[in-house]
Amino acid sequence: MKLPFFKKQEIELPERIFEREAITALDIIAPASIEVGQSHLKFGERFARSFFAFSFPRYINSGWLSPVINLETPIDVSMFVHPIETDKVLKQLRKKVTEVQAQIMEREGKGLIRDPVLEIAYRDLEGLRDKLQSAQERMFKFGLYLTIYGDTEKDLRNTETVLRSIFESRLIFLKPALFQQKEGFICCSPSGLDLLQVSTPMNTAPLSSFFPFLSFDLSSGEGILYGINRHNNSLILFDRFTLENANEVVFGKAGSGKSYAIKLEILRYLMQGVDVIIIDPEHEYEFLSDAVEGSYFKMSLTSPHHLNPFDLPTPREDERPEDILRSNIINLVGLLRIMLGGLTPEEDAIIDQALTETYNAKDITTDSDPATWHDRIPLMSDLEAVLDTMEGGESLVRRIRKFTKGTYSSFFNQPSNINMNNQFVCFGIRDMEEELRPMAMFIVLRYIWNTVRSKLKKRILIVDEAWWLMQTGDGASFLYGTAKRARKYWLGVTTITQDVSDFMKSEYGQPIIANSSLQMIMKQSPATIDIVKKTFNLTDEEKYLLLESAVGEGLFFAGQKHVAIKVVASYSEDQLITTAPEEVLKIRKAKKELAKEKLPNKGLK
Repeated sequence: MKLPFFKKQEIELPERIFEREAITALDIIAPASIEVGQSHLKFGERFARSFFAFSFPRYINSGWLSPVINLETPIDVSMFVHPIETDKVLKQLRKKVTEVQAQIMEREGKGLIRDPVLEIAYRDLEGLRDKLQSAQERMFKFGLYLTIYGDTEKDLRNTETVLRSIFESRLIFLKPALFQQKEGFICCSPSGLDLLQVSTPMNTAPLSSFFPFLSFDLSSGEGILYGINRHNNSLILFDRFTLENANEVVFGKAGSGKSYAIKLEILRYLMQGVDVIIIDPEHEYEFLSDAVEGSYFKMSLTSPHHLNPFDLPTPREDERPEDILRSNIINLVGLLRIMLGGLTPEEDAIIDQALTETYNAKDITTDSDPATWHDRIPLMSDLEAVLDTMEGGESLVRRIRKFTKGTYSSFFNQPSNINMNNQFVCFGIRDMEEELRPMAMFIVLRYIWNTVRSKLKKRILIVDEAWWLMQTGDGASFLYGTAKRARKYWLGVTTITQDVSDFMKSEYGQPIIANSSLQMIMKQSPATIDIVKKTFNLTDEEKYLLLESAVGEGLFFAGQKHVAIKVVASYSEDQLITTAPEEVLKIRKAKKELAKEKLPNKGLK
């Protein structure tokens, strides 16, 4: 029987366009292509080159790898430490010591001069054997690998040149992993695989020097506690008077804790017998002054406290009276330039001559006895009288009259009546009119400087909100001169400001920082962080640290060392120096309640 023939039907399958594998994170992260070359790898358009270290010197300093870590170029560094059994090492050392000793004896038998290399090797081997046997040291196989990156091969060569200069200056030599770039790259990846197996025997002590993340230690046997080192939680104990100069600059945005830190420093130096003088534009130190029984002078147009700009310091034994008088006249010209809104060259010459004649009229000359100067100090009105008699002084007389007879005369035309014998002296100028504040700061600073020059004593001068004084060239110049010459008079000048940009606009801003061995930078705002980074040559990590710092945290520079600092205070210190409004109100309330409890009971109902 014949079977029927069935034609095979062609069945069309639908196109499966949605059945491809989904894109994973690996597809996004991985480069488009990888090219393995003789001396480099190419990931897409980017190049990489791997190296290994194959030779190390006999001595090496701790933290020598830090310059490599801090290079401003992408770099991967990988270290492999493989422990070696001590028994095997001791057997090898015993054999090596025997060989070296035999060579030394052979040279001695032949009458040859000694070989220092062999003798040093023998001493090192014996010393290492002793430490291994007493478990003071252990032996390891150490491998150091590096991978650098660049957009072009030229970038790789430039980075390689910098790396070689860093390593070879320390007698450490690098070699590119030729024909093994893939293995070298894997060695520097987080996989933890040592495919190159290029290692050097090394004991514990030199191996520890390869740790690159070191923090400076600012603990000393003298000084005060500035805070806690945030890198290693050690104490930052330091004496600013042990440096080449005792000056300090403090930068920080409002509310960063800079005033709190300075008050702590004041309190702790007061306990060591150091005098403290403060120029306070916002009356922030009044509470502290009351706590330590200091002298607080509120300077204003209606204040009973007066400072005469014409005051002269008492010359010390090593100073000549003519130098004192000449320097004072130069400073007075600068002050009058601020007060009178600037001087033309002709007016500058007239003022200089008028000041000399004003002092001469009071018999204060280079030939007179300096001991009698203080009884005959002139006032601003005496200068006006001299200018009134001079040709070309008409405009100067009209402008200076408001300081002698006008509304400003109560402050600028009075003899000094301030006593600075207290250990803590503070000048508050908050109530001074804003346009007069730079002049008031200048006059107060001049008076303080004259006092400092008169008697050699360990002192700290704090100029808060220094940008007020930096607004004028003469004020900034005088502040810079004070900071520059302070060391000769055992004075440390602390300059505090929150407006870093305004401070640095002055030509004297950078020199003041350069003449300050101590620098404290608290939390900064994004608007000024780039100026701070450039000024203090900060790394990107330090820049972000300042942006993210909490209140009371920042960077502390002392000479060439700098650490991340956290300011800490005891409860008693905090009660004396806090400026937080809520805390101040609590303290005042507690004092009032305590005073009520101490009042005698008079039977009132």
